[in-house]
Amino acid sequence: MKVPHLATALTGPLLDLERKMLTAQCEIEAWFRSQWLEHPVPFYGSVDLRNSGFKLAPVDMNLFPGGFNNLNPDFTPLCVQAVQSSLEKICPDARRLLLIPENHTRNQFYLQNVAALARILKLAGLNVRLGSLNPEIKEPTNFDLPNGASLVLEPIQRNDRRVGLPGFDPCVVLLNNDLSAGIPEILRNIDQSLLPPLHAGWYTRRKTNHFAQYDGVAEEFSDLLGIDPWYINPYFGQVSQLDFQTREGEERLAAEVERILALTAVKYRDLGIDAAPYAIVKADAGTYGMGVMSVKSPEEVIGLNRKQRNKMAVVKEGLEVSDVIVQEGVPTFETIEDAVAEPVVYMMDRFVVGGFYRVHTERGSDENLNAPGAYFKPLAFDTPLSTPDCDGSPDCAPNRFYAYGVVARLALLAASREIEVTEPALTAELAA
Repeated sequence: MKVPHLATALTGPLLDLERKMLTAQCEIEAWFRSQWLEHPVPFYGSVDLRNSGFKLAPVDMNLFPGGFNNLNPDFTPLCVQAVQSSLEKICPDARRLLLIPENHTRNQFYLQNVAALARILKLAGLNVRLGSLNPEIKEPTNFDLPNGASLVLEPIQRNDRRVGLPGFDPCVVLLNNDLSAGIPEILRNIDQSLLPPLHAGWYTRRKTNHFAQYDGVAEEFSDLLGIDPWYINPYFGQVSQLDFQTREGEERLAAEVERILALTAVKYRDLGIDAAPYAIVKADAGTYGMGVMSVKSPEEVIGLNRKQRNKMAVVKEGLEVSDVIVQEGVPTFETIEDAVAEPVVYMMDRFVVGGFYRVHTERGSDENLNAPGAYFKPLAFDTPLSTPDCDGSPDCAPNRFYAYGVVARLALLAASREIEVTEPALTAELAA
């Protein structure tokens, strides 16, 4: 597969940013190594990036990635090596791992992700079984998948301060369930290593907390590189205590949209960027692209019709939305087969292990692509994202993808700091 066509000219800010990253590659990698010594890296994560030709920035960070089936299988050895590296730090003598997936057993694409993840873990030398929190799974249940694979889900059990399955006492428990519905009682205060930690779930996690940490990471990295942090960091703000059904808080939301648009417009004017600013309003907690809207003026969030209110009011697991993040919109100018695309980068431990393009034929460059109708193309790199061609052009494939990997790892570092900062609150809650 060819590297996706970029609609923008290969000159200007993005090319200059890529060139600076290549020039400073040794310093960048040394800086990351020092950061991982100070901040324990999450077990895995995925980052949605936006490349506008004048800006390359993360717009979302998922600590429970659900698309391992969309990765290029040629890079499975990278995933295996990353898992082994992570286990050496967490539980060096780990032999058994309990993988806990989401409850939606009818989603065949998601189950293919679970099967792909389980395969990676097995290749890393682990005895892997799948423990389900779904009350409908009352006995070992086999699922045949469209790609020819199959998996068995079993009802999870608790014995004192350990969870497992009959005859299976795992050393490590890995969540691929983002805990949108809350922290299951069965997982509280267990003695096993639990990855990611409970407070990384969407029941407690907030996107604004993540991007507050990313502000600091982007500032430090930009100082290292000698760039304006705006090139890798979107403006954002939070609006709380909203009620989309009763329209409570609409004026405050409109004011925040106006603020973000004004900041972006000033930056565009100062840098001579010929583009129309827009903002993304999305639920402060949650995933799957639910509770998201793109707006170009504050008036667009006033007097939403019933369909729009219903779309914004509830996200996964039926959770009501009362807090939103208002984020500077970063348009994407990447296309595949004449459809708008955005890169999603996957990491395990501190390593970039692959990724894919999220593609949508019915969405524009300024819209959310994580929506029904999206499809996926594995990233078209020939070498890992951590190994650039320093003798090549900044825009050749390995170097474009190296820049993706750098920015994605900045978001992973922000997630690490976010987990550290928010841990005390959950510890207090569990002890109460």
